Amino acid sequence: MWMLIGCIMYVPFTGAQTLELVTLQYPPYQYEENGVVKGLVVDIVNEAFRRIRQPVNITLLPWARAIKMIEDGSADGIFTAYKTPEREVFADYSKEILMPQTVSLFVLKDSSIHFDGDLSRLAGYNFGVVRKVSYGKVFDEAVKHGQIKVPDPANTGEQNIDKLLAKRFDILVSNKYGALDILASKGVLDRVKELSPEVEQVPSYLAFSKRRNLISIRDRFDEALSEMKQDGTYEGMIIRYVRK
Repeated sequence: MWMLIGCIMYVPFTGAQTLELVTLQYPPYQYEENGVVKGLVVDIVNEAFRRIRQPVNITLLPWARAIKMIEDGSADGIFTAYKTPEREVFADYSKEILMPQTVSLFVLKDSSIHFDGDLSRLAGYNFGVVRKVSYGKVFDEAVKHGQIKVPDPANTGEQNIDKLLAKRFDILVSNKYGALDILASKGVLDRVKELSPEVEQVPSYLAFSKRRNLISIRDRFDEALSEMKQDGTYEGMIIRYVRK
């Protein structure tokens, strides 16, 4: 059974209603540890909202469910979301990039699969993905046009790693550092290798449900995030996680 994990960020009382933010378990960006939601992007999001005195509650959910909640307005915001035309119909994206991400391919260590940057050359293999997750325009378009096969989506990145190890598909597509973190936590880094080159560098964002009419908060969030990048806070947070 999937457990809902949430955390509330404390800010001095302002009378503002707590925003409900949803995301997925994807270390090192966002994850649960001892009942607390943590992670690099969680820290960045919390700090930006602290600066505008806006309380938030962050809940980890399967990604498909999180996306649905933004679409129907039962949650206020979602991160770390790639921008797609389909999602822009129901979501207002931050203008500031929340976290740039590298999309990479992974295979078992003894695999003979090679990648030269052309996904169409891998048409004969099955890929593992997380349900409703975008992997950037390059990969998403290859799936849309039937160039590559994704027959059995998983609910989480952890499940996807387990399926790769069990040989239930041939190639894992993932955020690079998310995959490496999961592999390290499972103690199986030596059983998997990353293919080169990377698929794409993709920016990810905080997006707000259009049904909640939160443009003004989105704009204030953008201002705070921009300020964090200018004053060194943003870079400092990244450096601390890299050194862990």
